[in-house]
Amino acid sequence: MTPAPEVLAELEGLRARVPHLTGALVASTDGLVVAHLVTGMEPDGVAALTAAALGVGARLTDAVGHGGFRELVVRGDHGYVATYAAGPSCVLTLLAAADANVGRLNLEARRSGARIAALAGEALNRTRLS
Repeated sequence: MTPAPEVLAELEGLRARVPHLTGALVASTDGLVVAHLVTGMEPDGVAALTAAALGVGARLTDAVGHGGFRELVVRGDHGYVATYAAGPSCVLTLLAAADANVGRLNLEARRSGARIAALAGEALNRTRLS
């Protein structure tokens, strides 16, 4: 899939607003990369893992009666991987350093997720119609 320039611009703005953000990726819920700002890793692989995590997160929230999936934050020894719903067809995945302000990350990601939902939905529709 060709990166959507509008979605890429949103990711660049997010990177500028969130200190310690080391990567960002928007993928469709079925694991296709829409746009990314990641280096040192394969974006297609991250998108596929994001889709898998989305599926598990959605099943978990449903199983415990907490409604639809909204976000998932994973903390590793060297930082965070956070995935946010971005409308019905996309997810936003952010990579952040261990010293990131997770509250700021969540706040900015939720705002960007709403904008990305509209932008990425349009990009996916264009691709599917091509």
